[in-house]
Amino acid sequence: MISRLYNFMPGLNTLLHYERKWFADDVRAALSVAAVALPVAIAYAQLTGVNAAVGLYSCILPMILYALFGTSRQLIVGPDAATCAVIAAVVTPLAAGDSFKHWQLVVTMTAMTGFWCFIASRFKLGVLADFLSKPILMGLLNGVAITIIVGQFSKILGFTFDEKYLLERLAAIPTYLSHTHIPTLLMTFFTIAVYFTMKRLKPTWPASMFAIAFGAILVWLFNLKQFDINTIGTVTGGLPVFHLPVYDFGIIRELVVPALNLAIVSFVSMMLTARSFAAKNGYDIDADKEFRALGIANIGSALSQGFAVSGADSRTAVNDDSGGKTQLVSIIAAGIIAIIALFLTAPLEFIPSAALGVVLIIASIHLLDLKAVWQLKRKDKHAFYLALATLFAVLFIGVIPGITLAVLLGLFQFIRTVMRPTDNVLGVDVKGVVRSLDTTDKAKAVQGVFIYRFNSPLTYFNAGYFKRRLLEQYARQKDDTQTQCVIIDAVPCFTHLDLSVMAMLADLDMIFKKRDIRLELAGRKRQLLTWFEIAGMTTGKEGIYIHSDLYVALRKNSVSQPIKQVDLFEESQIAP
Repeated sequence: MISRLYNFMPGLNTLLHYERKWFADDVRAALSVAAVALPVAIAYAQLTGVNAAVGLYSCILPMILYALFGTSRQLIVGPDAATCAVIAAVVTPLAAGDSFKHWQLVVTMTAMTGFWCFIASRFKLGVLADFLSKPILMGLLNGVAITIIVGQFSKILGFTFDEKYLLERLAAIPTYLSHTHIPTLLMTFFTIAVYFTMKRLKPTWPASMFAIAFGAILVWLFNLKQFDINTIGTVTGGLPVFHLPVYDFGIIRELVVPALNLAIVSFVSMMLTARSFAAKNGYDIDADKEFRALGIANIGSALSQGFAVSGADSRTAVNDDSGGKTQLVSIIAAGIIAIIALFLTAPLEFIPSAALGVVLIIASIHLLDLKAVWQLKRKDKHAFYLALATLFAVLFIGVIPGITLAVLLGLFQFIRTVMRPTDNVLGVDVKGVVRSLDTTDKAKAVQGVFIYRFNSPLTYFNAGYFKRRLLEQYARQKDDTQTQCVIIDAVPCFTHLDLSVMAMLADLDMIFKKRDIRLELAGRKRQLLTWFEIAGMTTGKEGIYIHSDLYVALRKNSVSQPIKQVDLFEESQIAP
């Protein structure tokens, strides 16, 4: 019973076996995390289009829940730039300027995102962590970062964009510059000065928090609101209060697909952070349990009237740099933020919007890495074009269509790899080990035998390609008049029963029989015999020969070259 509880709540095991020597490090890390999370949560609330208190609510219960259900000891969950940008892009047009409706739609989309994550964990879809490739995610995050930066120009310069899309906004910026609000611009310069001064004098201190705090103090002391400097306004503190929805429930269908996209992108981004810090600290994480933990954290955020959360790489880095040892860091940091949300929200109303805009731009610049995208051109042109396509999709057609395209590109990349994989013609080297034939001449073709390997599982949509490639490779032989046997390495390609594949094999057998050549399969003997029986196909002398592995197949064909018998592990590692 206890073991099942620990399996369901991995963090609980750590907390119940907590060692006193970890406490000082965890408290110090929690203070640092809270100091960074507080201004970021307020800034991301503004980016999402909701009250600052909602940003605080999004940090409290989700952090506690992840500490109990997550498998990473260092990961900190919370508001994320990409997540908030996605929510804002979806909800803003649906809310049509109604702030209360906007907030409730944000909460609804958060709950749906958590629901999708939880369902995915039940079906053990943690493999989706590998679904969006790194190049696609790089393009996506860079596109989101640029979108956020351009969107914050209005806050730091003191005007309001009338244009909805990025390109139109960029084109209109020269016109808007003439409408720059000088007091707001001065506040922007002041915030930047404080931020970089703190970074220079005290690099380990939370510069964002000090920049926002000094800006708020300045507004309060000199009543700068009289100069039309915008602030975040009244922040409603206390416990979150549940409200019945005021929108038409038909709107919910507009959130289903965006919430699914958000769940995938949030999970993939979170796993990249969680895996990197787990590797650094010498432990493993469970992808399916992480999916469940993210789902529970988002559902908890929705129940506490917050917005969607993901793995926060900057706060996780702060936790790790501060020496945080366990999930207790999240619980203590959540407690600190809860005290502020419940009792200390009054001073927050003086925070200038320009200061939050500066914080968001700085956070987005850290997210921006165009150099890494450009370096892909030298390393892998295919990956470079994928990253570039995703980046331009986000910039030109919007965040949500860009994410949808990123998901489709990831799916297409996978399907393309399966449909058109690499293949090899195999031979034997001087030691009798089977290996690929290439220009190095380390291996020689086996006299009278043609050996073929297809490096992908065979299924109905690549069976035709397999047949075509096998016949093309066979036709390239310098002299096929002496060939008595064609052997297919069945280990990498025959992974499941597919009747289309079996029909294709029957066609190949007929083609080679007309040339008086035997077709043989090597590997997965028991499975293949069962599948042949189900498909009604003949094996042995009247049909297709099946051997237990390549070496048995070669020895039974009485080749002149010496064949070395290797174990199954070595066979699976046949060098290309």
